[in-house]
Amino acid sequence: MTTKDKLVAQKIYLFLGALFITALVVSNLIFQKFFYWYPFNLEIFGTKLFEISVGILPYPITFLITDLISEIYGKKRANQIVIAGIFASVFSLLIVYTANAVSATSWSPVNDDLFTTVFGNTIIAVFASMMAYLLAQLVDIQIYHFWKRLTKGKHLWLRNNCSTFLSQFVDTFAVLLLLCSFGEIPWNRFTGLLISGFIFKVLIAIIDTPLLYLGVYIFRKRFNLKVNEEIKLL
Repeated sequence: MTTKDKLVAQKIYLFLGALFITALVVSNLIFQKFFYWYPFNLEIFGTKLFEISVGILPYPITFLITDLISEIYGKKRANQIVIAGIFASVFSLLIVYTANAVSATSWSPVNDDLFTTVFGNTIIAVFASMMAYLLAQLVDIQIYHFWKRLTKGKHLWLRNNCSTFLSQFVDTFAVLLLLCSFGEIPWNRFTGLLISGFIFKVLIAIIDTPLLYLGVYIFRKRFNLKVNEEIKLL
């Protein structure tokens, strides 16, 4: 690969990292709104199926991006993105904490009470999400590369879905456990939200598999990569 190609690959890696961090931070900020997705009128342990937080909508994007980076750039680069996401989450937490600490003016469109209602629990949410996210992403990357080595770079759908399914369950379980422990969500909703959230994430993981194939195909064609070959950045 030429130096020019490596520079292009570096820029793409940075853009993927930006998308990853944006999806992660936004999911932490908007998590307090819950919605009901209507294709099924079913209840599980007192919770309607797909009665889930809007924060779950951008979150699966992070796993798609880390799988794509793992496939094209390797395990080390995927782990770097995960660490960058932790840093961004902590930084956003400090910004929200500072903004919540200062007093609003009398004419402010958003007063202190409203701001605290919307963002006041973000500190706990971000902490819970960070812990769950770190564990889930490490599980995802480890399992992905385990299957990649085992299949010698073949059967992309297998390692994508096997890694994502388990890591999404770990993530959903851990974040709900922490939020219920901190009193943000009542315990009687734990099981229903766990099952609903996990099923939703599994469906999204299945849907995004063709997108991963497309992304890998584009990279391999653009940079003339062989199966199981990774880009070594400068």
